Amino acid sequence: MEEMTTLLTDNHELLLSYIVRIVAAIVIFYIGRMVARGLSGLMERALLSRSVDKAVVSFLSSIVYALILIATVLMALSQIGVQTTSFIAILGAAGLAVGLALQGSLANFASGVLIILFRPFKSGDFIDAGGITGTVDKIEIFQTIMKTPDNKKVLIPNAQITGSAITNFSAEPTRRVDLVIGISYDSDLLKAKQLLQQILKEDKRVLAEPAANVAVSELADSSINFVVRPWVNAADYWAVYWDTLEKVKLTFDEQGIGIPFPQMDVHIKNQAKE
Repeated sequence: MEEMTTLLTDNHELLLSYIVRIVAAIVIFYIGRMVARGLSGLMERALLSRSVDKAVVSFLSSIVYALILIATVLMALSQIGVQTTSFIAILGAAGLAVGLALQGSLANFASGVLIILFRPFKSGDFIDAGGITGTVDKIEIFQTIMKTPDNKKVLIPNAQITGSAITNFSAEPTRRVDLVIGISYDSDLLKAKQLLQQILKEDKRVLAEPAANVAVSELADSSINFVVRPWVNAADYWAVYWDTLEKVKLTFDEQGIGIPFPQMDVHIKNQAKE
């Protein structure tokens, strides 16, 4: 007993130092865990407010929580005197090895996070991305699932999408239909223009504002070309496009307006024999 008392008396400063370090490590751990929970919860609420898929939100918040908790544990171990340099080196080496082995998947993962955060498109949008044109069915962490107009299901890696231009046809409520209509040089130009304007005016799907534009754009080799540019609701784009072409052909045939096709006149010159 006396030896124990003597030992405590002689080393009370060292023991007190260890106790303080252990208490500090415990405090660091609990504070770090609270911070990890708070940040992951904040991130989860922020992503859910942006209508991100719950499974994706849970996955991302879990990663944030795990990373902060690992950093907290390393700080706590360092506080009680454990050399964490070797742990950090091992984690770094393991992370590098995994990164090299899964660099394609990590690129898709990072791209998926960017798509989810910045939302250049959402489910149901009609887009052109990664060389594929179709309707977005589902946005996942590693890939985006699209359906083409002919009902094919296409899975596109997210890195392929973010690495190229993205055209979102559904981003705006209205779209402009761009048509080029050619008439023959012997047709009545003013009459043709009036007929085109009338066709657009009679179509109730064509918006009054912005006003449709009908103008001569080119005196081409075989035809006089008009640009016909009505504005429509995005959902009516293709119906107006196809119906307008059909209506123009039928109306021009009825009114005697010729629609030429490319042609070439060949003149053969006979030379008298000497």
